Amino acid sequence: MLTGKQKRFLRKEAHHLKPVFQVGKGGVSANLIKQTEEALEARELIKLNILQNNAVDKEDTARQIADGAGADIVQIIGNTIILYKESKESKQITLPE
Repeated sequence: MLTGKQKRFLRKEAHHLKPVFQVGKGGVSANLIKQTEEALEARELIKLNILQNNAVDKEDTARQIADGAGADIVQIIGNTIILYKESKESKQITLPE
């Protein structure tokens, strides 16, 4: 679980990132979760975009992806989700205490 200070730090780090994946009308699939896990292992911090044609609530979508990938939701702003998961192999981000 991330603290408020850590979330602020990660939001700042994610500001310049471009969304890696888009969640469309197909919703959350096993393939999307698998790809999200791989991207998080490589980058630790990613953005996802929820398209307008997605009928599912964005908080539910974010929770499904985060739970499936074992990640923490840093922020949901507009139709953008920011996720963080500490990498086992290539640790790049050092969180504040």
